[in-house]
Amino acid sequence: MGDTGLRVSRLGIGTMTWGRDTDDHEARDILSAFVTAGGSLVDCADVYADGESERLLGRLISEMDVRDRVVVATKAVSRPGTERRFDASRAHLITSLDRSLRRLGTGHIDLWQMHAWDPWTPMEETLEAAEIAVRSGKVRYVGVSNYSGWQTAAAAMWQRALPGRVALASTQVEYSLLARGVEREVIPACRALGLGVLAWSPLGRGVLTGKYRTGVPNDSRGSSATFASFVQPYLNDNARGVVDAVT
Repeated sequence: MGDTGLRVSRLGIGTMTWGRDTDDHEARDILSAFVTAGGSLVDCADVYADGESERLLGRLISEMDVRDRVVVATKAVSRPGTERRFDASRAHLITSLDRSLRRLGTGHIDLWQMHAWDPWTPMEETLEAAEIAVRSGKVRYVGVSNYSGWQTAAAAMWQRALPGRVALASTQVEYSLLARGVEREVIPACRALGLGVLAWSPLGRGVLTGKYRTGVPNDSRGSSATFASFVQPYLNDNARGVVDAVT
């Protein structure tokens, strides 16, 4: 993972739908097949399914006794449905971390990520919370998510400014053949500053599978009340040309 000693599988599992659209049995089958195939990285967030994703993931890891075989990644910062959508204050982050640990049923999180940039909190306060999390033993590595190029570089350089600060291990950004904007600024910043890159929705929110070429299947995210708006941006002529080429 970047210039750190953390190693993860090339493919990871995203658990955004676990505990809501993906039930316990299906999640167990997915995790079992993934670990059996040698996968290690399992990514979650405190807001996925209002916390149920973390709770389900923690329960399955415990029941399957695979904690030492998986790299548990989760996120904090987002507060959907509130006046302050993103809160990267020290107070909110430390509280969120403790809640995530309880839901996951684990003593530490392998990779703790700042889910989004918070324009209302000084960056150094956010990164101080990351330092506190690592020094306390509750977190092993820290990353960011959905940061722009300059935000990624600023945060990484701040951590490098003084010896002994915890280096950022990674950034997680949307990256696929339908979303290549990060190639302009984010990816070069990561190369220059030694951050690993985790691509979310590498299948273009499901569109690159080709299943939307002739319409929206009834059992797809595109027809889901929760995720229809998530898929819709890639159901256009530009995306269709890319999907046809991939197919």
